Amino acid sequence: MNADVAYARCEEITRTEAKNFSYGIRLLRPPERRAMSALYALARRIDDIGDGDLPAPEKLAALDAVRADVQCLSRTSDDPVIAAVADAAVHYPIPVEALGELIDGCEMDVRGTRYVTIDELIVYCRRVAGTVGRLTLGVIGSSDPATAVPLADALGVALQLTNILRDVVEDGAMGRVYLPAADAHAVGCDPGLRGDITPLIAFEARRAREWFHRGLQLLPLLDGRARACVATMAGIYERLLTHIERDPAAVTRGRVSVPSNEKLLVAARGLAGAWR
Repeated sequence: MNADVAYARCEEITRTEAKNFSYGIRLLRPPERRAMSALYALARRIDDIGDGDLPAPEKLAALDAVRADVQCLSRTSDDPVIAAVADAAVHYPIPVEALGELIDGCEMDVRGTRYVTIDELIVYCRRVAGTVGRLTLGVIGSSDPATAVPLADALGVALQLTNILRDVVEDGAMGRVYLPAADAHAVGCDPGLRGDITPLIAFEARRAREWFHRGLQLLPLLDGRARACVATMAGIYERLLTHIERDPAAVTRGRVSVPSNEKLLVAARGLAGAWR
């Protein structure tokens, strides 16, 4: 498939589906923006399978099919997403094996995995979000890859923990419980998230904040546009976490979100600080 056509389809998916992600990647140069759109489109496909309405065995079969595509990436594929990712992998040192880890994480969702300890949950977070951090770093690069990779992974964990807190009610309705049972017991909450879970939300928000402190050390290792991109994406989620920290019970009353004007402010600040 023609690379321009493949990338155009991925950029369309990103514009349509990415609510927070797109604020950051639009700050990149066009080649990196196209590569990131390809990665987003594939990650979105994997996520949509996991969150879809198919029975679990069919979801697992669909994920196996995506895994096979990832293991045999081809720029001549008739699938525009696969063709675009394959082309991006030729031009950038993308850790393609991270895509397999992303699928592993989605399979944990499909199988209904629950977590007793925070260490178990972090394994999941690294698979579904730390991988995205590492894939992103493959496209945008850094001045010190050995130091940057674990920091990108940590930032992904911070974002995923924030996602989990925001979606705790929605996920619970789907039968998914991510917050560790040991933590729930420690703060006097029900591990099944029945009753008042405000103390547990506040407790896990503090954990997420610690991961942000670690992961944001990545920014000085990035160049101007890359720094602006990551600062914007991370900044939007950090604002979301701040809203949750201020009112932990809010996640039980409805979906907490960052207003568009606040997202634009984060993007503007990220851009302004990129060349300091």
